Amino acid sequence: MERHPVPPGGSRALELRAGDEITVVDREGGQMAELVVFAADGRSDAALIGAPDDGAPVGLQQAIMAGPSGQAVRRALDRAGFDLGQARAVRCLGGDGRPGDSASFTAQEDGLLIVAAPGGPMAPQDQTPPTELLLYLRRATTGAAGLLAPPDPLADPILDVNIAPGEAHVYEVAKGGFIQILDVQGRECSDFQAFSARALEAGIEREIDPTATRSLTGHIYPQPGLHAKYWNVDFEPLVEIVQDTCGRHDTFGLACTARSYADQGYPGHVNCTDNINAGLAPYGVRPRAGWPAINFFFNTLIDADHGIVTDEPWSRPGDYVLLRALTDLVCVSTACPDDIDPANGWNPTDIQMRTYRPGESFKRSIGWRKRPEDPVEDTKETGFHACFARHTRDFVNYNGYWLANEMTGRGALQEYWACRERAAIMDLSPLRKFEVTGPDAEALLQMCVTRNMAKLAVGQVVYTAVCAENGGMIDDGTVFRLGDHNFRWIGGCDDSGTWMREQAVKHRMNAWVRSSTDQMCNVAVQGRLSRQILDQVFWTPPHQPTIEELGWFRFTIARVGDYDGIPCVISRTGYTGELGYEVFCHPKDAVAVFDAIWAVGEPLGMEPLGLAALDMLRIESGLAFAGHEFDDQTDPFEAGIGFTVPLKSKTDDFIGRAALETRKAAPQRRLVGLELPARTVPAHGDCVRLGRVQVGVVTSATRSPILNKTIALARVDIQHAEIGTELEIGQLDGHQKRLQATVVRFPHFDPDKSRAKGDYDA
Repeated sequence: MERHPVPPGGSRALELRAGDEITVVDREGGQMAELVVFAADGRSDAALIGAPDDGAPVGLQQAIMAGPSGQAVRRALDRAGFDLGQARAVRCLGGDGRPGDSASFTAQEDGLLIVAAPGGPMAPQDQTPPTELLLYLRRATTGAAGLLAPPDPLADPILDVNIAPGEAHVYEVAKGGFIQILDVQGRECSDFQAFSARALEAGIEREIDPTATRSLTGHIYPQPGLHAKYWNVDFEPLVEIVQDTCGRHDTFGLACTARSYADQGYPGHVNCTDNINAGLAPYGVRPRAGWPAINFFFNTLIDADHGIVTDEPWSRPGDYVLLRALTDLVCVSTACPDDIDPANGWNPTDIQMRTYRPGESFKRSIGWRKRPEDPVEDTKETGFHACFARHTRDFVNYNGYWLANEMTGRGALQEYWACRERAAIMDLSPLRKFEVTGPDAEALLQMCVTRNMAKLAVGQVVYTAVCAENGGMIDDGTVFRLGDHNFRWIGGCDDSGTWMREQAVKHRMNAWVRSSTDQMCNVAVQGRLSRQILDQVFWTPPHQPTIEELGWFRFTIARVGDYDGIPCVISRTGYTGELGYEVFCHPKDAVAVFDAIWAVGEPLGMEPLGLAALDMLRIESGLAFAGHEFDDQTDPFEAGIGFTVPLKSKTDDFIGRAALETRKAAPQRRLVGLELPARTVPAHGDCVRLGRVQVGVVTSATRSPILNKTIALARVDIQHAEIGTELEIGQLDGHQKRLQATVVRFPHFDPDKSRAKGDYDA
């Protein structure tokens, strides 16, 4: 069985064989599927999958123009020489369909299948996003021994070599060329080494040195981004990693050796070191008893006793790393033969090695999955990415999207002061958006969030928590009410929206929860000048509040410039503790929206803001961050947002209520503010102690520029949470180094939130 996602508004093309069973699943509900099949001779006929003819396709043409998925479909059509103008379509699903609805077909002949999830751009005030389909193919025949074939190359390869387990392959790559090392079956390690070809010609062996690499990058292994290079001992970068879909490798151990196998009772076992020695001998490279290597897909752990532990690889079938040569190289890649421990999942399999020409356009990407069972996705660029790329190259992966971390030539401190004193603009597009609609939409949200949705007026926004049955937090976020039965949930992760959809199905509610994250990107404009800036940029219709009139936690529908301008939704919300707004638009309009705001804001001293500065702002303002102030073991009271759980005024039941009532009645921990006289900034996870006993943990900390103090947020035992309590933060082993800390009022800065309310004279 093969599982292929069809992206929202996009398409997917796959080769069909007679007898293959096709199933299309509407993952979120209400999404039409359009299928087109071509026979090997170029005929397009719905009967090729045993279905009635629904006429010419209506959404396919637009779908194959959308993004990378469309490019792949166009390449498939061009290779086959098929004419899309002659296509006949089968349409299914959609309408009032429920999440999980499916349609099944059987291929009658060999051919090419194209599946589209049609849908155009969604206006930010609408709630009609195209959503993902899942395409399942149960193949009538499988490969030898059920093994998977390597996926298609990323481009036309120069070399395309399959390396069997227990073999090594030596190859040359020109400067600027690309190397793809692909785990075909999954859970198979591949040792990699690269030499400077110029140094080898001079008789000097200068290969990648794992220790030099760790020292220069400050990471246990490089990742796509600023810290992506592998270095030799002369501090010459040899390769950089461009894409990585696995995210777990090793730079500590040697390639497997004859000695290691013999010491475990397997003398004579084939090993990677001997294979590397044999392959490199023609280049005059001296043999080694053990080769230091980059061990791709090798899962190394450091345990509590500082031991190096090996477990099964994280890599799944088709996972790969893509490298770019920074000089002319001689490289070697292996497929590890280790079958005596978990290093290769106890079953060594093959590695595919491909090289590509210099000049290919491969974007940097760190693979991520919405859910553990989902296929890997590339790191995405938001609609505003190009705007912030004008100011920095420092982007980090944030929940599957590239976000600016710090602006070149400015720095986090300058960005911070711009927000506190004037205005700043930041990309918050990775926040997950879900359209919650239908007759039972209010009832669904009332069951899933802690705040009272019955009191939420149209045009209003509320901050709330989403909790599991145990009271632990799944997510926090905001709910927008767009109509009587129309809501928008904006949270930090995909889990909360997926969980809401599961509850709607479980409780048979007439409500839909559809993802609109990639249909709506947003920037935050924050600071005391934010209202003045946006008021000059946006026009609002007479029945909507103007920017000047917009109240705290309210939103309005606006357009850039005038009646015919770009549509946007603007909310008076933020994550900085300052007067601020968030501007939502479709990604196709993002650059124009940014430029309009920037044209007004830059002369007033507005600066672009990155994640590093945002962290200082939100810690000062006591704002919770997932994975720091809360997780699924932490309830809203312990996360410092107990105000989001109105147990008295919200009489309706909701998921987690019983547990939260019990937890509130007998609290164990509380989030507090700490003030430190030292300039040393504690780290997330540092222990908080009273004498020898740990009584809490630091969740976040920073050096506050506006307070000129070191401050922290910490979750501590309730009996030690009173203001004025003297505690210590333990570092090193938690005992040898202690930082004095005092429990203080929380939040540290503007605890009455007067600035967020726009009262700068208070």
